Amino acid sequence: MHRLRVHALGIDFGSPLVAAAGTCGYLDELADALDLRSLGAITTKSITPEPREGNKPWRIIGAKGGMLNAIGLANVGVEAFVREKWCRASRVPCRIIGSVAGHSIEDYAAVVRAFDALDDMAAIEINASCPNTSTGLQFSDSPDLLRGLTSTLRSVTTKPLIVKLTPNTGDIVGLARGAIDGGADALTLINTVQAMAIDPETRRTRLSRGKGGLSGPAIHPIAVRMVHEVYTQVARDAGKPIIGLGGVMDWRDAAELVLAGATLVGMGTSLFVDPAGPATVARDLDAWVQRQGASSIMDLVGAVDLSAPDWS
Repeated sequence: MHRLRVHALGIDFGSPLVAAAGTCGYLDELADALDLRSLGAITTKSITPEPREGNKPWRIIGAKGGMLNAIGLANVGVEAFVREKWCRASRVPCRIIGSVAGHSIEDYAAVVRAFDALDDMAAIEINASCPNTSTGLQFSDSPDLLRGLTSTLRSVTTKPLIVKLTPNTGDIVGLARGAIDGGADALTLINTVQAMAIDPETRRTRLSRGKGGLSGPAIHPIAVRMVHEVYTQVARDAGKPIIGLGGVMDWRDAAELVLAGATLVGMGTSLFVDPAGPATVARDLDAWVQRQGASSIMDLVGAVDLSAPDWS
């Protein structure tokens, strides 16, 4: 499917589809169920400097139009990841993006340095939706905080640096500009939407931590809007590609994000529902590109027609 090939970040991707962080564990868990050749890239779960057990159950629950999660960044830590997981993970037949998390700039920098030394890691994604222990704020709470984090991490790696943006803000464009000003090579958006679920019988929250992140089809229109705003107001002129993410369940969802301005398209919640889904999405997306008369999906990035619909 040559029409789906994408060149971005100096990297050739065989497909615009990217498995989102946290959906494929340490990359090889879904190897028997997921056709990795239909993906352009696969993202590791977010890795921190030290091992983390994460939150107590329940930390994933179903929700209308998606799912809620409050995993708590459970992972083996960067040392164990490199020593025990990377050898098998690096054999997947697509590009690998390493997701990094932490509670201080030093935390992030430690993992980024370790990832920078891994030859087969194509790019590094910064999960900026983590509380900063020195301020109590998330790094994604303000453009200035995000700019500072990105600038520091830019100085410790030569790999393409992707910053993942939260939708839980009144200024998504400002956050995008802060990340780009700090040296980000690309942006991923959106992360999960803050949400909450309560059991009426027990009157208790259904997640152990109370609040969690909503993902899935319910947030897709939000993702489309935010991708378009960031693309038209910041990313397009800056020449920075976007990985559009949020509720992609089929080719139509993926196509919407491409038309809104995404060069690559993330799939997350749908992989829990149907791990084989990307193969179908890729096939149908290729057919859509052909119907549009385009030679490449890249010709359709940001190509939404904003004129009023003709209802006559």
